[in-house]
Amino acid sequence: MTTRINLGLQGGGAHGAFTWGALDRLLEDDSIEIAALSGTSAGALNGAALKAGWLNGRHEGARESLSWLWGQIGAVTDEGLSEWINALSPSVPAVATALEYSPAYMAMDMMTRLSSPYLYGPMLQNPLERIVTQLDFGDVCADEGPELHICATNVRTGKVRLFQGEDIGPQAIMASACLPTLFQAVEIEGEAYWDGGYTGNPPLFPLFGAHLPDDILIININPLERDEVPRDSHAIQNRINEISFNSSLLRELRAIDFARRLLSEGKVPKGSMKNVLIHMVADDALMNDLNVATKTIPTPVVLARLKEAGRDAMARFLAEHRDDLGKRATVDLETMFA
Repeated sequence: MTTRINLGLQGGGAHGAFTWGALDRLLEDDSIEIAALSGTSAGALNGAALKAGWLNGRHEGARESLSWLWGQIGAVTDEGLSEWINALSPSVPAVATALEYSPAYMAMDMMTRLSSPYLYGPMLQNPLERIVTQLDFGDVCADEGPELHICATNVRTGKVRLFQGEDIGPQAIMASACLPTLFQAVEIEGEAYWDGGYTGNPPLFPLFGAHLPDDILIININPLERDEVPRDSHAIQNRINEISFNSSLLRELRAIDFARRLLSEGKVPKGSMKNVLIHMVADDALMNDLNVATKTIPTPVVLARLKEAGRDAMARFLAEHRDDLGKRATVDLETMFA
């Protein structure tokens, strides 16, 4: 029997390779059908690549398309070579620290704090442009296959903007991934847009439609919690980044918890609200070893580790909760917000 689910794909720069791994493992299960995807930034990229591939080979086509995408970003997609690099490379914390304190990254970090991307005019091109323009948007925007929703933030109003169907194009994906300290705002139809992570990371409300299944599986790549209070400037900035890009998700999860309690206590009629079932795949232990530098600078070593971790996390979820899909939530929202 086929189980239909929705996916919420977080943004987080190069850490989106974790989502690649999780999706790669999920797509090996032919009994699971993806009904809709909602993604931001790297999640938007993953969602667009998945849908384009799905239209040309379903599960295997989507896996091949995701592999192509991350090969363009910098991952080694040959499995044997990737395993060799992974085995012989330093640990993830060592690579993250080396990147964070490298002269090149420190210079770039200082430049983004002291200057504006508008100082450089048209010379500063978004590196995603050469990748997203290679996608077949006839497939990405098609009515067939999973619904795709992409989120960006309207600079002037501060409101979330959803791109769907024919509205999705290269500019929409670049807007969804536009960090304002690095790139000029992306102009679409006279409006300026920044990264969608500020207002929806990922937005869940597009997945509440009555025609869609109740299950929403969130692939989370920004740690919700850290055990230690950050003390140096790099760690403080890193945690500010994580909190900022999780705040919209936590607000939506709290609203879902409130709606579920109203339904369970009989305070609203059944059917007046959707009883959303939330699931989550994450690896906070790994993400706690990474930082803003590893989000910003894709390196083959870190991308390989992230993909492997994503596959492992999804495999654990399916082993433990495959039978819960369509029946019950596996994230205890009441405890989360107690």
